[in-house]
Amino acid sequence: MITRWQWLLRQFLQKLWVVALLYTCLGIGTALLAPAIGPFLPEGLGRKLGSDAVEKVLTVLATSMLSVVTFSLGIMVSAFAAAAGSVTPRTTSLLKTDKTTQRVLSTFLGSFLFSLIGIIALSAGIYSDNDRFVLFVVTILVVAVIVFALLRWIAHLTVFGLMNDSLSKVETAANNALQDRLASPFLGGHPLHEPIPSDAEPVSHPDIGYLCHIDMAELQRIAEEHGLLVYLNVLPGSFVHSAMAVLYIQRDGTTKDAGFEKLQLCDALSVSITRDFGQDPRFGLAVLTEIAERALSPAVNDPGTAIDILGRVVRLLAPWGQKVEPLLKFPRIWVPPLEVEDAFEDIFPPIARGGAGIFAVQIRLQKSLLALSEICPECFVHPALINSQQAMERCRDKMLPSELRRLETVAKEIAALSTSNSLSLQT
Repeated sequence: MITRWQWLLRQFLQKLWVVALLYTCLGIGTALLAPAIGPFLPEGLGRKLGSDAVEKVLTVLATSMLSVVTFSLGIMVSAFAAAAGSVTPRTTSLLKTDKTTQRVLSTFLGSFLFSLIGIIALSAGIYSDNDRFVLFVVTILVVAVIVFALLRWIAHLTVFGLMNDSLSKVETAANNALQDRLASPFLGGHPLHEPIPSDAEPVSHPDIGYLCHIDMAELQRIAEEHGLLVYLNVLPGSFVHSAMAVLYIQRDGTTKDAGFEKLQLCDALSVSITRDFGQDPRFGLAVLTEIAERALSPAVNDPGTAIDILGRVVRLLAPWGQKVEPLLKFPRIWVPPLEVEDAFEDIFPPIARGGAGIFAVQIRLQKSLLALSEICPECFVHPALINSQQAMERCRDKMLPSELRRLETVAKEIAALSTSNSLSLQT
């Protein structure tokens, strides 16, 4: 589990201007170091190797890169608008942090700033031929990076912001969050399966919004310092407000209640106005479902996208059945589990409702539930049976008799797996 400062640093490094700032530092460093490196080069080397061309090259870079940056930003904004309109607005946060887009645009912007600094340095008239040659060599390296970035940008533009690209980004974000949670299902703390002790004191968070990150290491440090046992009442993705308890604490009698530790505990919980994909696997699943719902709306009428998403959901949820022995890193913290039933509730009922009258969607939904039930009966078959029955109720009066018979055949297979799994548990 990453700490709050590591999480904030990750958010900071996703900003577009970070790489551009590095190019600016490269330009300033080159301008300052060129006069120091030039005297160590052989006399006349700069004049022989075309150091006079550096100013022309930098001028071309400055003018062309400014145009490229402006054009690329226009393309990026258009892609954001297209994704928000055809996919869902929730995908724009992933498009903004797309590594290829950020690196390419940062390279273009940074090379413009580098060339601008180089032109200013040359205009000062303090460089010898060898000094200009040092700047020329660095400029050639920057040009090589720009050429590579342009080729990469052209290839990336063929898919950037399209439906499949957006779906892949959401699936990857959901998979990363889910894999992290499955590897550490209780975030390194104790599993909280029993009710929270009645004598535990509630602690509310002063902010209103979505819980985005829990700094478990900081909670453990505060608990050790103040002699506390901490019981989390929420998970990342939960909506919190000042009238609800985000956690409960028990005191072991080693410290007095000063109230200060409650403020410290709240500082370890990061709350934002929007949900974040990082520690919240259900958000990625909910965004995929939102895309499927929009695709099934009468205005769009794209059941193929919903069918595609059901396949992605099976791929995402399948590892949930793997048995993992959780490591206890924070012995003073108890964490509630992420329930399979909640994940199913995020996905299947909205798709079943939106595609109630579309046989292709309903049969894929039933087969997806059957696939999960077969992959891990003890984990998936109970929520799969519930969602299968609910989906049948939604579409029963909207299907032809032949279609209903095919749906009922798959639903009966899920029910049979549920029965056999219950018998095996009893024995």
